[in-house]
Amino acid sequence: MERERTVPEQDKPFTTTGPSATAGGLDAERHDPLNLNPRQKRILELVPRQGFVSVEALARHFRVSAQTIRRDINELCDRALLQRFHGGAGLMSSVENIAYSSRQVMCLEEKARIAHLIAGDIPDHASLFIDIGTTSEEVAKALKDHVGLRVITNNFNVAAILSGNPAQEVFITGGLIRPTDLGIVGEATEDFIGQFKVDFGVITVSSIDEDGTLLDYDYREVRAAQRIVQNSRRVVLAADHSKFSRSAMVRLGDLSLVQDFYTDQEPPENIIRLLERYDVSLHIAEAGG
Repeated sequence: MERERTVPEQDKPFTTTGPSATAGGLDAERHDPLNLNPRQKRILELVPRQGFVSVEALARHFRVSAQTIRRDINELCDRALLQRFHGGAGLMSSVENIAYSSRQVMCLEEKARIAHLIAGDIPDHASLFIDIGTTSEEVAKALKDHVGLRVITNNFNVAAILSGNPAQEVFITGGLIRPTDLGIVGEATEDFIGQFKVDFGVITVSSIDEDGTLLDYDYREVRAAQRIVQNSRRVVLAADHSKFSRSAMVRLGDLSLVQDFYTDQEPPENIIRLLERYDVSLHIAEAGG
């Protein structure tokens, strides 16, 4: 397994008894397009690691009142970023994805780094599929200045991003346009994809299970992604670190389908072992690179 990485950035563990976030550290957080306060952003990072966090534990960690934490949780749940449970909050349902407008800005910097790394490995005059997803849209932005690409996509947003370059050809599939994110799905989509055999297939997922299963929410979207895998000489998986802490119910396949995995942090140890078993090249686009 080949690894490509840049300068690592360490993350701080969550403990209920350790030192809390300082005001200086919170002030250093970059501007969030969702207009979340720094504490809410940290809660979004902490919950996936635990699966569930209680109001009391968060109040101790941040050294604020339980009432303040409840307000934070209520706002995050109202935005469909977390799910409210008795006494705290946990991960969202495995049957419904986070709203597209929220996904557009979640882990945006990480997605952009991943996209930049992928674009650097795709040469001019290549053919490729790009699937549905906000990470895929970042890949399209990173590829928009390439020359001679022939791109087939079922993502209307990707087509719009790339169509401004006259030195590229963009093919958009037929099918049903989902109004939520302008992804295109259905039998016509699958049939169109099946007419091509390309150099690269860029796919994204909503979740990577601990056993290496690749998961998403929409059966029709997964069917299109499976066709992309079948008709690509090299399959590129793009997934930021948050995908290891989410759950979804529709199975696309597993990591053995992939030749290259691009992410922004070192994956969990069990995932690394699976990548080694399947001879998947790991590329880590870490901050500071």
